[in-house]
Amino acid sequence: MADLSIDFAGIRSPNPFWLASAPPTNSGAQIHRAFEYGWGGAVWKTIGAPVLNISNRYGSLSLGGRRMLAINNVELISDRPLDVNLREIAEIKRLWPDRAVIVSAMVDADPQAWKDIVMMIEDTGADGIELNYGCPQGMSERGMGAAVGQVPEMCQLNTHWVTSVTRLPVIVKLTPNITHIVDPAHAALAGGAHALSLINTINSVTRVDLDTLLVSPSIGGRGTHGGYAGPAVKPIALNMLTELMTDPQVLRSGVPISGMGGIATWRDAAEFLLLGATSLQVCTAAMQHGYRIIEDLTDGLSNWMDDHGFKTIADVTGKSLPQMSTFGGLDLSHQSVARIDQNKCIGCDLCYAACNDTAHQCIDLVSPGGVTVDPGYEMRTNGRQVGCALCANVCPVDGCITMVTVPSGRESVTWDELTAQRPDIAQSWAAMQAYREEVGIEIH
Repeated sequence: MADLSIDFAGIRSPNPFWLASAPPTNSGAQIHRAFEYGWGGAVWKTIGAPVLNISNRYGSLSLGGRRMLAINNVELISDRPLDVNLREIAEIKRLWPDRAVIVSAMVDADPQAWKDIVMMIEDTGADGIELNYGCPQGMSERGMGAAVGQVPEMCQLNTHWVTSVTRLPVIVKLTPNITHIVDPAHAALAGGAHALSLINTINSVTRVDLDTLLVSPSIGGRGTHGGYAGPAVKPIALNMLTELMTDPQVLRSGVPISGMGGIATWRDAAEFLLLGATSLQVCTAAMQHGYRIIEDLTDGLSNWMDDHGFKTIADVTGKSLPQMSTFGGLDLSHQSVARIDQNKCIGCDLCYAACNDTAHQCIDLVSPGGVTVDPGYEMRTNGRQVGCALCANVCPVDGCITMVTVPSGRESVTWDELTAQRPDIAQSWAAMQAYREEVGIEIH
């Protein structure tokens, strides 16, 4: 079996699956139960300044009959007394010495405030500290959370205040509510961060009830923006992860990244690992299904690693990163076309409608004899294929429409190479048209 254990900035755990700082890690009793089920670590629900939470706190996005595709929360940090949290952190670490116990913290942007909380955390025996620079509501209005993560100078300064007074590994949790995720990442590294984690929740308003006209969640008839998380945010999280993992400064630093944002299955976990994450944090899936999902996560990931010959998590981490490119580095001469398996086609016409109305009119409705009819009996591609793959994406039947690579008849060239050789192509439509005619590119 594959070895799932990790060493994350000196923090060891038997598997890469950690519960993220959130309601699932609100108390020692909860984390004790999670560790019994097999979680490799937990990031304690953020401790720090006194707060009062409200009711109700969660809204969600459901789509196509699927419940809680995403969750929207307006919950703040831990509202349990600081001394209670600290006592339970110490007890959990004593009971589970082989598990990763990381404490998330958030206080005022003041060096003494950070020093005080850090000293308290160190006394618990915790393995590390995660600085919460991402909370998008409530705390940010008090100058904490995202208010720090969105300002690189503040991110660097607050991080330095912590790293200069602690012997523990310091993880900086980044906010996605920013234009360029690399900017606060660079600031965190300049402040001495030993690791990064991302993404925190995204600013959102998920729903307005069309019967009551109330914004969800409604708190006494009023609503506010909240933090968006769950499966729907995974593509955003993966993109920001790759932005960091392909950034030269981050790569040179060698700091590990804890990935989170929509991890619900072992397949999601494998994707985060392949794009550079070392540890994996889970929240919404645990809130929806309970702690027992760890069995599926570890078994599924282990079996997949065995099937691919990966012995350790380090063997997987970053394996897919060499494929990442900018648009200018992509092969303009690559050609894909759609192939429709008539034996699997259910005649829903979705591919035809999507292609005919909103893409490039590359699919015809035809009778078995080949005569175009409306309505027709079969879907057939025609000779005008551009290979956009919209049909394959809208098709509801797995494997019915596949994209295959075919020879384009043109020499491989990227946009960067082409415009370096012939800069006029980027400036003149006449030059662009002349090039298309020269190499046989037809636009329709």
